[in-house]
Amino acid sequence: MKRFSVFAFLALIFSFNLHAQNSAWHQATSAELASLLPARAPVIKEHIETEMRTASGIVDGKSRYIAGVVLITAGYSAEGKYSHYLIVQSPIKIGGVKLKPGEYVFGYTHSGEVLNVHFNEASTGNLVGTTDAHIMAGNRTVTQLQIWPPSSKAVFQIGRFAIPYELGEK
Repeated sequence: MKRFSVFAFLALIFSFNLHAQNSAWHQATSAELASLLPARAPVIKEHIETEMRTASGIVDGKSRYIAGVVLITAGYSAEGKYSHYLIVQSPIKIGGVKLKPGEYVFGYTHSGEVLNVHFNEASTGNLVGTTDAHIMAGNRTVTQLQIWPPSSKAVFQIGRFAIPYELGEK
C-alpha cells in the first residue's frame, strides 16, 4: 500500500509538471506558422499576399496561437494603411490595446523615436485601438516582426521598436 501511495504521489507531481510545461507559451515553428497563416490574408474585401519568411508567433500547450506576418500591400487599397496581418487565438493586451480572439491588421506611422501603431479588424478595417512602440534598449537586431514568448521578452518587435504585451485567459 505504501508503494502505491508513493507511486500515486509521483504520478500526480509528474502530471502537474507536464501540464505546466504544456500550457507555457513558446516560439512557434516555421512549419506551424505556415499551416496557420494564409498565403493571402483576408483584409476587408481583398486577399493580400503575405511574406511568409517574415512570419512570427507564439503558441501555448493548448495549440492557441498569436501570430503575424508582413503584408505585401503594393497595388492593394491597404497600401500605406496596414503593414501586418495578425491572428489572435487567445486574449492579449498589446500596449494599451485589448484584442480578443480574431484576425487583425496593423500599421504604423513613424514619429522620431516612436511608432504609433494602429490595430484594425481585418474583416472590416474598423479601428480597435492605437498604442506606441518605443526603441528597444540594448537591442541591435532589426526584424520586420518578432513576437517574443512571454518567458523571454513579452514584446512585439517591429523593426527596432517594441510594444510590451500581456496575455489574458479565455
